[in-house]
Amino acid sequence: LSAMFGGAIGRCCSMLQQLVHLPSTSTAVATLHTSSVAARNGFLQFIHYRNGPPERRARSKDKSAITGFNHFKGIVLKTVIRHPKKPNSGNRKCAIVRLSTGAEVCAYIPNVGHNLQEHSQVMVRGGRRRDLISVKANIIRGKLDCAPAGGK
Repeated sequence: LSAMFGGAIGRCCSMLQQLVHLPSTSTAVATLHTSSVAARNGFLQFIHYRNGPPERRARSKDKSAITGFNHFKGIVLKTVIRHPKKPNSGNRKCAIVRLSTGAEVCAYIPNVGHNLQEHSQVMVRGGRRRDLISVKANIIRGKLDCAPAGGK
């Protein structure tokens, strides 16, 4: 380890020995706590001074399986009813769909009524429902096995 860090551990141990001392008063616990925090901060400052700060990792903003594509064909595994977040209420019809890529997504079935069952083929496009948790796709009505929306 010392070869990998170039003697940094030895220097930090000597810093710790200088910083940590146990007085015989009742404030021993508080002094030990603050000195260990100071030692840790000193060690981090030393590492940042020597190597520079660690590189920041870029965060992915959208983890949806449909991002970047127009639509996918998929097979309905199960139709489910989801309940929206507050302040909305009601039952939203959704379907768990296995896409042609192998990914499984929960897709919203728009409009009133649907004829989807297990093993139905559907066309799925991206776009999430803001009031439904984990729903990041929409089923396209009138394509493949999904009937067009019936008007009242």
